Amino acid sequence: MGDDLGDEWWANQANSDASEVEEETEQEKLPAAKPNTQTKPEKRKRIEEKTVKAKKKKKNEQKEVVTPQKKETEDEKSEKPKRKRKKKKKTITDVLASSEPKPGCPADLQNLVAQYFSDKRSVIEQEELKLHDSCFLSSNDLTHSFSSYLKQICPKWSKIQKQHTDKSSVVLLIVCSSALRTIELIKQLTAFKGEAKALKLFAKHIKVEEQVKLLQKGITHIGVGTPGRISALIENDGLNLQALRYLVLDWNWRDQKLRRMVDIPEIKLDFFKLLESGILSSCKEDKVKIGLF
Repeated sequence: MGDDLGDEWWANQANSDASEVEEETEQEKLPAAKPNTQTKPEKRKRIEEKTVKAKKKKKNEQKEVVTPQKKETEDEKSEKPKRKRKKKKKTITDVLASSEPKPGCPADLQNLVAQYFSDKRSVIEQEELKLHDSCFLSSNDLTHSFSSYLKQICPKWSKIQKQHTDKSSVVLLIVCSSALRTIELIKQLTAFKGEAKALKLFAKHIKVEEQVKLLQKGITHIGVGTPGRISALIENDGLNLQALRYLVLDWNWRDQKLRRMVDIPEIKLDFFKLLESGILSSCKEDKVKIGLF
């Protein structure tokens, strides 16, 4: 039976005893594990805090990192001069909305005429077209109604209208900016005109030929209209200036955008065309007087 166990059984036994001893010595060398005294909620809280700190650190590192390309663009931006913002130009409406209305005066029209013809006429021609103070009647100081103003500048109107017998001509010519304003002014004439006949002189719904016939048909004392249509009637020999004595400009009236008649470009051109059609020369000859209402 000893033969079956083998001759080296004692050696195997010794080897196993040695390995057990070695394991025990290795375990003794390892540091003893710290006892886990933390509860589960506390452990979870510490893990969350570490995670938050790690994220913040990473975020700060990303902010600090600047690529060379980014540096160049930042340098270029700093070197480029900053563009100045263009100031928005104030319109007539903006200026007038923040200021009190002022009555017109002869100097307003005189300066406007000088400015308009400064690059269109020679120095000698400009002198001939220049309006002197003697060409003007008293201006409206914004206290008058239309009828009261006309009574002030034409105190002998009743006598003047009776003496007027010329066809295709008027004694009093009133110039305004639109057809609607023309109708409004004719309504306001009632207290002034008496038995005088007033005629609408604008382009809306009325042809030039029709107005020429109306002027030739009977005696018209007062003409109220726009500068464009009045100029067209003078050109077509439908209206002459032989009997004209008073030219009243609807100077102070302003539209919804607070523009005067001479502030509207297309009407301004027609207005100066009208002045050149013989009115300026008649004013220089002291035949016609200008009033600014």
